[in-house]
Amino acid sequence: MYERILVTTDGSELSRKAVIEAIALCRKLGAELYLLHVVPRYPMSYFEGGSALEAGEVSRIEKQWADHGRTIVDQAAKQAEESGLVARAVVMQSDAVADSIIAAARKHRCSLIVMASHGRRGLQRVLLGSETQHVLTQSEIPVLVLR
Repeated sequence: MYERILVTTDGSELSRKAVIEAIALCRKLGAELYLLHVVPRYPMSYFEGGSALEAGEVSRIEKQWADHGRTIVDQAAKQAEESGLVARAVVMQSDAVADSIIAAARKHRCSLIVMASHGRRGLQRVLLGSETQHVLTQSEIPVLVLR
């Protein structure tokens, strides 16, 4: 049924739970696991009072974020491999997180996307946005949402 499963992780407690569930699902199905962390680009603000950094400093910060993301997915991949799975760690850099999740699932020919959701409702969801909601509405690949 599901031969390749992509799970997103940002290192939070909730996403670590999603990784554990995805590992269990992959073990039951004999599926490969892809672990994805999307690193945002450094925000460039041109508004009054905004602090502009030199390009070298922005690059250093973005590399630090990417290295941190790599650590997150590598640790999760190690956890999956200790469970006997084939696991691949993927880090992407983009401000369009949901679009990156869908693109990664397509690129790696995943048949299921597993994500965690904070379950925000109402105004909080409108103000904070919902990457999970975007993936749910835009993906042609089935999505399993865990809370």
